[in-house]
Amino acid sequence: MEEGQIQIHTENIFPIIKKAVYSDHEIFLRELISNSVDAIAKRRMAAISGDCIEGDDGQINITIDPEKKTIKITDNGIGMTSDEVKKYINQVAFSSAEDFLEKYKKGNEEIIGHFGLGFYSSFMVAKEVELITLSAKENSKAVIWKCDGSPKFSIDECSRDQPGTDVILHILEEEVEYIDPSRVKNLIQKYCDFMPVTIKLEDESINKREAPWRKQPKELSNQDYIDFYRYLYPFQGDPLLWVHLNTDYPYNLQGILYFPRSVGRADWEKGEIKLFCNQVFVSDSIKEIVPRYLMALRGVLDSQDIPLNVSRSALQTDRRVRSIGSFVAKKVSDRLKAIKTETPDFYVEAWEAISPFIKIGAMEDSKFADQVDELIIFGTTTKAEANGTDVIEYNNKKYTTLQKYINRIQDETDKKVLYCTDEISQASALSLWTSKEVEVLKAETVIDAQFIPWLEEKYENISFIRVDSDLGESQNEATEELTEKDGEKKSEKLIKLIKESLGNDKVTIQVKDLKGAEAPPAIILLPEQMRRINDIGALMEQKLPGLPENHVLVINQNHPVIKGLVKLHSGTIVMSATESSPSKELAKEIAKNLYDMARLGVGGLEPEEVLGLQTSSSRLMGQLLEKI
Repeated sequence: MEEGQIQIHTENIFPIIKKAVYSDHEIFLRELISNSVDAIAKRRMAAISGDCIEGDDGQINITIDPEKKTIKITDNGIGMTSDEVKKYINQVAFSSAEDFLEKYKKGNEEIIGHFGLGFYSSFMVAKEVELITLSAKENSKAVIWKCDGSPKFSIDECSRDQPGTDVILHILEEEVEYIDPSRVKNLIQKYCDFMPVTIKLEDESINKREAPWRKQPKELSNQDYIDFYRYLYPFQGDPLLWVHLNTDYPYNLQGILYFPRSVGRADWEKGEIKLFCNQVFVSDSIKEIVPRYLMALRGVLDSQDIPLNVSRSALQTDRRVRSIGSFVAKKVSDRLKAIKTETPDFYVEAWEAISPFIKIGAMEDSKFADQVDELIIFGTTTKAEANGTDVIEYNNKKYTTLQKYINRIQDETDKKVLYCTDEISQASALSLWTSKEVEVLKAETVIDAQFIPWLEEKYENISFIRVDSDLGESQNEATEELTEKDGEKKSEKLIKLIKESLGNDKVTIQVKDLKGAEAPPAIILLPEQMRRINDIGALMEQKLPGLPENHVLVINQNHPVIKGLVKLHSGTIVMSATESSPSKELAKEIAKNLYDMARLGVGGLEPEEVLGLQTSSSRLMGQLLEKI
């Protein structure tokens, strides 16, 4: 029997391990299983080279003894000789993997575990640890190593039938949760589910073993991708689409990223992507790797090139990490380009769900903005035929890119991009443009309130104008102005009537002949910048006035209602056989009602005013019907 002292540079490293290196005690199981997987891979590689006895398929068995309060992790890996135990166990944090890989550098196995510091994570939950091991090298003898958590250890010969290693943990009283089989099973599935070795708990196979992201895309069907998503995110429905990453240059990186069909605010803040290192689960917090605009994606990233701290529980942020994040974003954009080219109908169908990722990413990352420039599409009112490039037609709706829209703009429009944000509330103004076959883009998502100003900055030669911000001179019919018998122009009399009805000098009245059969009798215009302030306020969930005091009311003198209003006010309409004088007060009430209807169209009425509008409309209709 031999006794000695562990070679460390402090009196007792174990408090450091517990408090500084490993903050989460459950990590011990991941580290010990990783060591076992490592040992199995080493044996397979050494056997191929003829340096050790070939073994059966690798397997890890975990047994729990509730009475003795022990957990035993058993593998049939390469094992260790007495000298190797002294070198790799007693010298804390000395990794055997580096020596081994140097010797077998032509092998294709990956060493994921390290004896040394990872092994000593077991003392976070154990008051004593026993290691029984037999090397797979010829004529080796089994040894047992014991340590009670102090720098002192003992090592002696023992008996073991087959090569491999047993690690026996005598669990501390305050850590007895780890002798609960259900707790251990959950930890195996959390950290070790995709390790390439069968892991058994009380003779029950626990882990899935196969990692779909390590396969080539051609090896997986669509259903395989969907099934994997369902396994990772149960009860979350099916994914919208996915991006399979599988490259060894410039990084060794594999993974599958999914676009969910919908995301909430929490998804953007926390993230749902799981980080693995050689199929070992590391973390589900990867904000250092994935750009913020991709945080709401789901799935798996696996890379041995991502720098982790010594406990593998956190990332060491450096330039390489940021570079990997840019690489992931590039692969995502490449995949979306392929989908848009190969299946444009599906791309349009998915656009509503993927557009926040693309738009936010473009605003936050100039490199990404260039990569997704051709991916950004808008609904359009164009009558151009869909041809797969200029216009994509799907489900009776048409979509186009901004650049294609700009290419179709006539020079005299001075590159103004007309858009609407709500086809229903802006229907009147929208119809004025579409009746002239002027193309209007549809920017109907909340994020567009920020995205449109960003586009104007990116494309300095264009400006965006909402359909109800500026009707333009082309909307006004060039008609001869009529003069009444008293010498006053017809438009002047109409303006005077509306001003008297409203009693508000802050409202500017304009009279125009608006084109189109659906042109409204009255419409309120707001300057584009004022509209944007309101839109940003809505985005920030701040209540802003729906209508500023100073605004423009456009009266469409070509509308039948306005024509009738003028006649009513001038006395050319006789309301009944007994009434020969014009009902000027009724005309004023109708004018006020038209103004309130225009305010309603731009969200300028408070809830109580809406009720008042309903009441006044009913009263006016009643008065008119009584006089017929």
